[in-house]
Amino acid sequence: MAGIGFTLRRLTERDDLSGLAGAYAHAALISSGPWLFTIFALTGVNVLLGNFVPQDAVEIFRIVVVYNFGFSLVVAGPITMVATRYLADLIYGKDVSEAPGMMLGALTLQFAIQGAFGVPYYLFVVDMDLATRLLSIANFFAVGGIWVVAIFLSALKSYRTIAATFGIGMLLAFVLAVAFANTVGAAGILGGFTVGLLVIFFALIARVLAEYPYRVKTPFGFLKYFARYWELALAGGFYNAAIWIDKWIMWFAPERRTIAGAMISYPTYDSAMFLAYLSILPGLAIFLISIETRFFERYLRFYRDIQGHGSWSTIERNHRSIIDVLVESLRNVTVLQTVVCLLMVLLAASILDVTRSDFAQIGIFRFGCLGALFHALTLFCGIVLSYFDLRKHLMVVYGVFLVTTGLFAWISREAGFAWYGYGYFLAALVTFLVAYVLAARAVGRLPYLTFVANNQGLR
Repeated sequence: MAGIGFTLRRLTERDDLSGLAGAYAHAALISSGPWLFTIFALTGVNVLLGNFVPQDAVEIFRIVVVYNFGFSLVVAGPITMVATRYLADLIYGKDVSEAPGMMLGALTLQFAIQGAFGVPYYLFVVDMDLATRLLSIANFFAVGGIWVVAIFLSALKSYRTIAATFGIGMLLAFVLAVAFANTVGAAGILGGFTVGLLVIFFALIARVLAEYPYRVKTPFGFLKYFARYWELALAGGFYNAAIWIDKWIMWFAPERRTIAGAMISYPTYDSAMFLAYLSILPGLAIFLISIETRFFERYLRFYRDIQGHGSWSTIERNHRSIIDVLVESLRNVTVLQTVVCLLMVLLAASILDVTRSDFAQIGIFRFGCLGALFHALTLFCGIVLSYFDLRKHLMVVYGVFLVTTGLFAWISREAGFAWYGYGYFLAALVTFLVAYVLAARAVGRLPYLTFVANNQGLR
């Protein structure tokens, strides 16, 4: 994300508050656009339509959105990780002519996998009317498409276009969902929301094609990267599954609900965790603008001086510079996330009241915020590992995240309602400790990794 990060950093250097606020707002949207869309949609529909639309219609909409975002994200994990690496290599090689084809190939692969289980599920398993079934399928594909196209957002520098796309799509989704809710019910809410998603999806595709105006060629050329970078594919799958595995486990809690005949969930847990995830946004925004850009500058200097046969003292000085900026960055992110976390914990009752949530969720929400604190710090360490191409380390970190989240969520579910939320918090804490140890050790041994461990000429 360093490309657009530099663009947004220039926006913060304007001598007015609007530039600073605009930069961080754009950064949050670019780094977490689809997640923001999901959470705001679920919260907004609950707040705006809760008293005016039959509850069963709102519940069907909510469960379809949760299922579609969750399962499409897990499918997208390996695809987007490998495709992102492929795109990064194209940009590094200064030949992005394959980018449009790669995007279409990745979309085809995403849709093929989703369609293999999503279409039969909605057509033959759930109990819905035909219109809602078809709209659920359309929504499923739209969400999956956005996950894939979103990998190009960090490479695009037209942040205003990206922000306008998400803004218009979200506004249209809300307006249409509210307009059709009373007349068409669940199908109307879902249809309006899906139209907004499709506007975002096709607008982003148009922007990517405008940025890379080349003929489509070798759309599946990136597939060879699955064999070459299988660790990245697994890391992507592990991470996205880790985000959702605690929800899947909690869906089998005694308090679970079954909707549309076959769609089980536990709304009390899900919605509390979705709200808690919002606390990650400030950390991601500051990382995109002021941290990754500064680190990226020192990262480039380190390797450019090596390629230019710099002296050992120069290499050591650059190494120390990288360590200094990472320590400072981690400190800043930790302080910011801790403040945001504590504020959300203290204001939990007010937040749940504004979002029309059940006060029984307050404990889950608070532990979700604490877990989100360490989740954000884990992402920080994960990006550092990615920069130094430590794919196996990254795979281990997200593998630990998946296993611990599943294990601790199951333990907390068996322990009873008072323990709900502890699983995610403890898993995020353990994962951060593992990620920090691996990242700190790698950065401390960076010259060795560069000249020996990652040196292809010595293999």
